[in-house]
Amino acid sequence: MRKKTLRDVNLKGRKVLMRVDFNVPLSKEGDITDDTRVRASIPSIDYIAAGGASCVLMSHLGRPKGAKNKTYTLRPVADRLGELVKHPVRFVEDCIGAEVEAKVAALRPGEILLLENVRFYPNEEANDPAFSKQLAKSGDLYANDAFGTAHRAHASTVGVAQLFKDRVAGFLMEKEIEALEGLLAKPERPFVAVMGGAKVSGKIDLIKNLLGRVDRILVGGGMAFTFFKAAGLEVGTSLVDDELIPLCRELMEDTGAGDGRRIFLPVDCIVASAVNAAAESREVSTGDIPEDWAGVDIGEKTVELFRRELLGAKTVFWNGPMGVFEIPKFAGGTRKLARIMAEITKRGATTVIGGGDSVAALNQLGLADKVSHVSTGGGASLELLEGKKLPGVEALNDN
Repeated sequence: MRKKTLRDVNLKGRKVLMRVDFNVPLSKEGDITDDTRVRASIPSIDYIAAGGASCVLMSHLGRPKGAKNKTYTLRPVADRLGELVKHPVRFVEDCIGAEVEAKVAALRPGEILLLENVRFYPNEEANDPAFSKQLAKSGDLYANDAFGTAHRAHASTVGVAQLFKDRVAGFLMEKEIEALEGLLAKPERPFVAVMGGAKVSGKIDLIKNLLGRVDRILVGGGMAFTFFKAAGLEVGTSLVDDELIPLCRELMEDTGAGDGRRIFLPVDCIVASAVNAAAESREVSTGDIPEDWAGVDIGEKTVELFRRELLGAKTVFWNGPMGVFEIPKFAGGTRKLARIMAEITKRGATTVIGGGDSVAALNQLGLADKVSHVSTGGGASLELLEGKKLPGVEALNDN
């Protein structure tokens, strides 16, 4: 681990100001519908409390646009956290100011205080130095356990960190950095990447950075149709990034047999007369997509092709669904790939899943604990694998 963690500092008697990612999904009634991110923070919180320190937590929730909007209050999260940990959890209806300072001062070792949504202030996303100084009053040691926001140079992830001598990674942050940087530094081979999702444009930097590092890239989802069009195939009304067709053609030409690396595209797909649950659909060869139909999922032969490639892999990174996952009848390819990930993990492969609908598929099938690592990062995990420096990570002490 190239950054210091909670294990590298003395906690006894201290107040740890820790950035967490409690940006949980809420129902219309304001109830938490998935507490995964809250649970992910518990190992760090427990360790801080056991080490004789108090813990002040700060997070954002939703997009309140720099205004105090009770729709995005963190109070339900404080209630849920109190149910999940054995330590006293308190909540304060602000993240800076006199009331916050008083409640922080009253904290005893082992107690937890959750501050209100830091994005209730526009100063958070602006990384305002004065706001950072106000936040810094809530602790004498800074920890960041919010990998999902590490790609944002905000006050709570960068500005406040720079005001502390001790600024360390929490255990979730540590786990994310080791898993993802390990893919780039020393993956066991063969190393296979599986890329899906709707558009090539959001993944092009990732593909370009991984091409020189992986042995295979298996491409599915809507992004496959831009590659098909680049290869001169009929794609019907399927989603295509027209401006990226030349680049996709160039990528395929640059990954021939000469250097042993190849891009694998689907050999068949599910097509539909419209992209909705009521539409007529059928399975066709990728060369036979009707001109007025759209590709919505990978077909059975592609699932088997991808499975064969993955069975021989020692390291696998997967990001993005294989079809229109939000429509159940077009989620079959993604679900089958999730089962393959669990299967190859059981056989000894290291499998890293990069957020989004890939994780949703694993959760729906109860397989999230059957793979090596499920990233909470989303955009942060992609930027790291694109080769970019994450401000929230670089702000921490080097080990």
